[in-house]
Amino acid sequence: MEKRITQRIKAILFITLAYLVAGCSSPTLPPAKLHQSNTVDVDSYKYLIGAGDVLNIFVWRNPEVSGTFIVRPDGMITTSLVEDIPVSGKTPTELARSIEEILATYLREPVVTVTVNNFVGPFSEQIRIIGEAAQPQAINYTQHMTLLDVMIRVGGLTEFANGNGAVLVRIENGQQKQYDIFIEDLLKNGEISANVDVLPGDIIVIPETWF
Repeated sequence: MEKRITQRIKAILFITLAYLVAGCSSPTLPPAKLHQSNTVDVDSYKYLIGAGDVLNIFVWRNPEVSGTFIVRPDGMITTSLVEDIPVSGKTPTELARSIEEILATYLREPVVTVTVNNFVGPFSEQIRIIGEAAQPQAINYTQHMTLLDVMIRVGGLTEFANGNGAVLVRIENGQQKQYDIFIEDLLKNGEISANVDVLPGDIIVIPETWF
């Protein structure tokens, strides 16, 4: 109980300080733009390359232009023949075809294969869990991932979480939608009907309970 009271006092002090700072600061910045994932349902998922991914690019019969490349923060790679090839947001197959078109300027009928290591992907493809999760974080989406899978990855709820007051934020047709989810029913009461599919780009917000 003392721990909980202490946390509330800290929260009140933080909010008070925020208001004081806001009163003497410049105008607030516009909200961040949430980018919609290309995945609109659980059966249409395809992995998209993102910054930080490690790509193995094999060009058949041309080992001198094959190699391993790290996707830069700007979403591009540089090869021995071509600088600044945009790769972020493409599937490995799409990238292979793009590289074939580029290399056709230098090589005769190039055949390219692209594989991915160290999967990171674009931010628009990650699932973000904030609030009263035991380990709030951004996680990489895996095909057919559900709410239960996500909660296992983040270690469940904290003792102060209002799991049944949680919401899932998703961008659909360019519009931000918000859905109620019932994490406490799922984890503590074993109500499997509360388990739902999640999609790349989803944001799960878990509030604190006040009683």
